[in-house]
Amino acid sequence: MTDVRAELAPTGALRASINLGNPVLAQGTPEQPGGVTVDIAREIGRRLEVPVELVCFDAARKSFEAMATGQADICFLAVDPARATEVAFTAPYVVIEGVFAVPRESALTTVDEVDSPGVRIGVKRGSAYDLYLTRELRNATVVRGNEGVDVFLAEGLEAAAGIRQPIARFVAGHPEVRLIDQRFMEIRQAVGTRKDRRPETVAFLHELVEDLKANGFVTDSLLRSGQPDASVAPPA
Repeated sequence: MTDVRAELAPTGALRASINLGNPVLAQGTPEQPGGVTVDIAREIGRRLEVPVELVCFDAARKSFEAMATGQADICFLAVDPARATEVAFTAPYVVIEGVFAVPRESALTTVDEVDSPGVRIGVKRGSAYDLYLTRELRNATVVRGNEGVDVFLAEGLEAAAGIRQPIARFVAGHPEVRLIDQRFMEIRQAVGTRKDRRPETVAFLHELVEDLKANGFVTDSLLRSGQPDASVAPPA
């Protein structure tokens, strides 16, 4: 444990990169964050017997950059090949879904129809679904902004992509928009650390995540933070 502690907390504290831009995983303010990622970070610190410093950002890409540039020791991101070149991931602790919203009068009704010539999809720049759609789309095009729904509205796009829960809330507040209920991707949220960590350190994080899924910690944290619709990932 001493070697793991030294590697994950080289400054004497565990610096955890928290993405407040994903309300399923973290809520609140940089001064008072909460949510499942905050709870897991604090539990890692408790087991390592070190203090925890929460470094908060408003977007996944910024959280990733903090990890990659050494400003953070662990991060909480969706597993993606584009990130896995620099981040060693555990198995996922939560699985969420990516879905589309479209104008109510749109002829688009399925995920496959969205990937059509002339369809522009608003996404949050650097998000897991931005990375995924950029890689997978064959006909539609991605339009990036600070928030996918904002660029969707501002530019009159044919679709907006996002995480199911916030997209559903967006649709509920905009009667001119409807949800395509079918998911276009499964977003596997995991704990990550630098790729150059020793296998023993990555194994420590992996085993901890599996324990927190099995003992109800993740479920309880999601319920406390008002995210009952988020799904705990199955055992690895």
